[in-house]
Amino acid sequence: MTQRTPRLIPQTRQPRGSEVKPINKASRSVRTATEGLLGALSVDDFLRRHWQRRPLLVRQAMRDGAAPLDVQSLFDLAAHDGVESRLITAFNGRWQIEHGPFQTEDLPSLNRKRWTLLVQGVDLHAPAAHQLLSRFRFLPDARLDDLMISLASDQGGVGPHVDSYDVFLLQAWGRRRWRIAPPGDNRLIDGLPLKILDRFEPTEEWVLEPGDMLYLPPGWQHDGVAQGPCMTCSIGFRAPSRHEFLREFLAQAADQPGGQDPRFSDAGRPPSRNPARLPADMAAGLEAWASQWRPARADIERFIGCYLTEPKPTVWFEAHQVLSRRSFALRVVKRGLHVDPRSRILYRSRLLFLNGEAFELPRKGAGLLRRLADRRALSPLECQALMADSGCAELVYGWFNDAWIGMGETISPESSQL
Repeated sequence: MTQRTPRLIPQTRQPRGSEVKPINKASRSVRTATEGLLGALSVDDFLRRHWQRRPLLVRQAMRDGAAPLDVQSLFDLAAHDGVESRLITAFNGRWQIEHGPFQTEDLPSLNRKRWTLLVQGVDLHAPAAHQLLSRFRFLPDARLDDLMISLASDQGGVGPHVDSYDVFLLQAWGRRRWRIAPPGDNRLIDGLPLKILDRFEPTEEWVLEPGDMLYLPPGWQHDGVAQGPCMTCSIGFRAPSRHEFLREFLAQAADQPGGQDPRFSDAGRPPSRNPARLPADMAAGLEAWASQWRPARADIERFIGCYLTEPKPTVWFEAHQVLSRRSFALRVVKRGLHVDPRSRILYRSRLLFLNGEAFELPRKGAGLLRRLADRRALSPLECQALMADSGCAELVYGWFNDAWIGMGETISPESSQL
């Protein structure tokens, strides 16, 4: 069967009259954020033709520069306990992996070949990385994971491998050669500290220059090798597996099974002639409890939102300056609010989920709180209406004290410092 190869999308303008005009502010903001990011494709075209289907190569997806921070800033992040980092080396043909934190002096020189530093969740700590990640919000926040940066010396890489998630590979600076292959034999080489494919037969390859971007659906085999020192941004999208989700859900359900709690009874049983035999009525009763148990729909919906907004273990929040309710209200209506870059926020129906907790939305201010989640910010004028509702005021004051939201309509650099 012939495999369909990725389309090469040049940085071109669509013919006059071929564009779909935005019909509201939301569609206009999506178009502005993604302009050029997908080449000549609209978001709708990309989602219909490529998303979770086939790769896409975009030349000059970001002509205005793609590097969200410099090398030393990345080294500084890798030195922190709260940042996940890994050093992968292939010196003398031997693969090795070390986990951070790393001090700068512990890292190899960029003049030495065949090493890669991977730093996860850069968007949580660098405002420019957070803004870059925000350009991909044409996809639901529930799917958006993080921005990882790969800094590699010449010939550095992590070997041919497969990811179980969607990823956009954006070349920040330098050059990297990518070879890809459609889903196939995923057997791994035994005895290595990395999951490297044993049989990798690439069907396409390109060298990505600064600003170029490659999208890969889950399951596509790929191998990226630096052509000289380079930096690559990986924008990843999570998709929980059935086992992952049920493992967490059933663990919580075990603590709170709900419903009545009858206890097995065998009153009137005759004397047992085979004491080691499992009684049939006991087995049947326990089987009935297991097969007839059903979680309440409301409990499932609440768990889903909490599960999808649970921060990663490495995420922590520093408390803001303690303010009285009155001082908080007076400042908010002048400065506005923003959601901290480290916070995960979703909503569904009458519930809003923030960092693994569920909150009932006040009826009057529900629209403004949903807008805060969608835009991750509210203007001072919007905050005036928000604070006029006591239920909303109570919620945002608590979130501010937890450092989950901050003051200011736009995210300030100091709000996302370690």
